[in-house]
This record gives sequence, structure tokens and C-alpha cells, in this order.
Amino acid sequence: MPKDFRPLLDRLEPITLEEMTSIRLMNRIDSKYLANEDQLELLLDMVRQDYLVQETDGSRMANYSTLYLDDDQLTMYLNHHNRRLNRQKVRIRSYVDSNLNFFEVKTKNNHGRTKKKRFQVEDCNQWNTPQAADFLAQYSMYGIGLDEIAPKIRNYFKRITLVNRGRTERLTIDSMLRFHNMESGLDRDMDRLVVLEVKRDGNTPSPIMDIFRELRIHPSGFSKYCIGMALTTPGIKCGNFKTKLRKIEKITSI
Repeated sequence: MPKDFRPLLDRLEPITLEEMTSIRLMNRIDSKYLANEDQLELLLDMVRQDYLVQETDGSRMANYSTLYLDDDQLTMYLNHHNRRLNRQKVRIRSYVDSNLNFFEVKTKNNHGRTKKKRFQVEDCNQWNTPQAADFLAQYSMYGIGLDEIAPKIRNYFKRITLVNRGRTERLTIDSMLRFHNMESGLDRDMDRLVVLEVKRDGNTPSPIMDIFRELRIHPSGFSKYCIGMALTTPGIKCGNFKTKLRKIEKITSI
């Protein structure tokens, strides 16, 4: 049974979504970290003096879902697995609570920068449309057409968003992660895993880094698409993810 973090979140001072959108981190550095629920419980108690929590319609945890698409050769999965520095993902990101859905092309370049292009769609499964075909033709680096890709995996998770009082840093905390493979039909729950991402304004001093060190939370790249596929696709090539999978197993079994 996943832990209930709401009592800890209720002790944090809130910030509205409108106030959050005004915080622009122009020279942004993004870093991911992996933890478990016990570490998150301690972290939420330790950040009370320095961080605010995003609150939307009275809720401090938001429900997210993402549908990932790829071709039959799993080009996007394998480019990440094979450590290509320039790579893309194609997905529909759903903000479940507000019923907002976006068709997205997410690009990471060889300088570690991530950019997203997206447009809004009405339904979380609305991917096979003329608008999506034109959008993919414009932004895909692989030359893959919409008729060559299909849904591969869907994930579900809850997100907490914190911002420091100096408004120079955002911290997203994803927990209760679940995968459903659209082709194999396999499901995988990762309730103990917590994925944290820090978005900082350059090298501005960060209170969270001291907390991470104290809790022994270390930097670690993490792709929800790739890890989900590796865990739910029998026979898939995943050798380069085995160290990551062992690390996840160790973190979540502590």
C-alpha cells in the first residue's frame, strides 16, 4: 500500500498554479534523482522552511498519465538505450485532474538540453489525426511518419511540485508510478519508487542539495518510457539499462 503524503504536504505553505507559471527559469539546469517512499517522507518534513507546494483546486498532488508511441523497430527506445545523445520521444501527456491532453515531440540534444513541441488534443488517445501527422512531419528528427508509429506503453503517476522561496528552483516529485504495456498487456507497479527532478536557475545555491546529501539521494537519469518498456516487454534489448534496473531494485527494497 503506497504511503499517504497528504498530512506532510498540508504542513507546507501553498503557491498557486498562476504564481508558478510566472516563475521562468531562463538559464535552467535539470537534474534527476531516484529515491524511495521512506526518503520522500523525510524530505517533505525537511523542506518546510525553504519550499512552497503547488496547490490546484485544493489538491497538492496532481494525477498524470502519458501514452508513448514508437515504430515497430522501437527506434526511439533503442536510440535512448544505445546512448545516442540526440534523441526524441513522441507521446500524449495528460493532466488528468484538469482533463488537458497534449500531443508532444520531446527532443534532447547532445548538449543535454531538452525541448518540447506540443499541441492540445481533446482526448488522451487522440494521436492518429491529420494535425498530428503534420506536426510529426515538421518536428520528427527520424523521418518517421504517423502511419509508422503506434501506442507502446502508458504510465500513470502522481506529481508534487515544490518551489523554493527565492523562486530560483522547482522540484517535481513523481510517485506511485504504474505502467501498462499496450502490446504485451503486462502491468508493472512501482509504488516504492520516487523520481525527483530539480530545475534550477543556473548554479544558484540550492537548499535541496544539502537535503539530498543528508538523505543519500543521488543523481540518476531516468526515462519513464524506457524503464517501463524494459520492465514490460519480453525479450526487449535492455542490457544498457540493467545497472539502472538493479539500482531501482536496491533503492525500493531498502
